[in-house]
Order: sequence, then C-alpha cells, then structure tokens
Amino acid sequence: MQEQVVGWGEKWPAPAKLNLMLRITGRRPDGYHLLQTVFQIIDLCDWITFYPAENGRVYLRHPIPGVPEHEDLTVRAANLLRQYTGCASGVCIDVEKNLPMGGGLGGGSSDAATTLVVLNRLWNLHLPLEELMELGLQLGADVPVFVYGYTAWGEGVGEELKPITIPEQWVVVIKPDCHVNTKQIFLTEELTRDSKPITMRDFIAGDWRNDCLPVVSKLYKPVSNALDALSQYAEARLTGTGACVFAQFDSEESAREAFSVLSQSWLVYLARGLNVSPLHEKLRQGSV
Repeated sequence: MQEQVVGWGEKWPAPAKLNLMLRITGRRPDGYHLLQTVFQIIDLCDWITFYPAENGRVYLRHPIPGVPEHEDLTVRAANLLRQYTGCASGVCIDVEKNLPMGGGLGGGSSDAATTLVVLNRLWNLHLPLEELMELGLQLGADVPVFVYGYTAWGEGVGEELKPITIPEQWVVVIKPDCHVNTKQIFLTEELTRDSKPITMRDFIAGDWRNDCLPVVSKLYKPVSNALDALSQYAEARLTGTGACVFAQFDSEESAREAFSVLSQSWLVYLARGLNVSPLHEKLRQGSV
C-alpha cells in the first residue's frame, strides 16, 4: 500500500518511557555497561511541530535558554538525517516540552526519535525503521527504542530490542527535586555489575529489580524520600538511573487517588502504560 505523506504543521507526540526493570550483567571492553531492561512507553508526551524552512536551515522556533541550538537533540537529529541522506531540505522545529529533564523518562531521546521518524516521512526519504534506529543510536542509547515504537525487552547497551506485550496499567510518576548524574552512577564502585541474566518469563513473574536503585537512593535523598512516599500506595520503583520513581496501578481510580494526594507535596504525573507508541499510532493514521 502507498503511504500518504502527512502535512507540515501537525503536532507529533514524543512519548516518555519507563524502565520497568534494569539489570547490569557486565561491561564491554570499551567501558559501556551491558544491560537487560524492559522499556514501556507511557502516554505522557512532549509535542513537536515541524515547519518547512528555506535555504536548508535547521533551527528551533523557540530555543531553550542556556542550551546552544546546535546541541539540541532535535536539531542534531535533523542534521544527522540530512547528512546521512544528502537531503537539502530545511526545517523549523517547535517543541512543546512537557517531560521533565533529567528524570530518566527519555524526553530528549524521544524528541530526537520523533524528529528522525517524522522528517523521514515529511522529506520523503523512505529509510526503513531499522536504519533510523541505527542512526538514532549515534544520538543516544535510548533513541532506538523510541524509533522502534513498541514496549520492548532491551539488551546490549539497551539497543538490542525485542517486542514484549505487558498489561497497559495506570502509572503514577514522581519527579524528585534533583537531577541524577547517570555517569556518576555508572562509575560508582558499589554498583552491581554482574547480575545474572534473566528471561522474559522471569520478568513477567515479577523479577523487576533495578540494580541502580541502591546507589541512587544512597546518593540522592530526594529520590529515597519519593520512593518512601509512593510506596504507601503501591510498589515504588526507579526508572533507569532516575531521578523519577513510579508505581503501577490496576485501576484508574486507585492511581488518581494516589496522584491527588501526592501532588500536594510532589511534582507528580498520571499516565497510562502503552504497548504501542502514540507516535506510531499517528503514523498509521496517516497511511492509506
């Protein structure tokens, strides 16, 4: 079937993710840690609008104060796509930022992924998804899962992905008032680096351990306090290296009750877990 090219000026979702578990199973010779993790997309999103730009310019409609425009991940993604394909087109990128920075929800990576996926269509480049995932890895280890667009079992440095279907539960996410330094966590001597690999069946049976949790809780008191607060309502867990913590709920009612109380003292988000990214759902709607 022929795909219809969507119009410019539409809002495109860049959803958040949660790491439902994170095991560190070793290290590569180059120092990167080998992981096992489960990425679940949630319906909390940044929104990105793309406008055509003349003279091959790539720029932001509203640059982020203090961040050089050429370092913004959406600008880097657009320029990488241009360089890789030889495309001469330009784009003005307008980002509506809703996801907290430095929270482990993957906001910057998701913005980059949405930029790659959508511009691939708007510029009529027709690169396959697998090729876009490889490109995305140059921008960050979490970019490929957002390009992939499905809840996934991840291995390697997180880029080796297999689909996994899990319940689409309600989640409450707390963003503590701190920024966790991921590099610091992975350099900490106390970090477990030799966890025994598990299977998807082990995870589904409830093996949800995050090897970074003890270190992050020790170094960042706000994260520890958020875990304590959320654990009064459900099992509280850390996503990635943090700082965000989350809990899953079987009903919308119980999730909203926890959200209502916790939001009086914390920055809290209410969301729904998804097996298919809203980005990919929108792409499908643009097909004929």
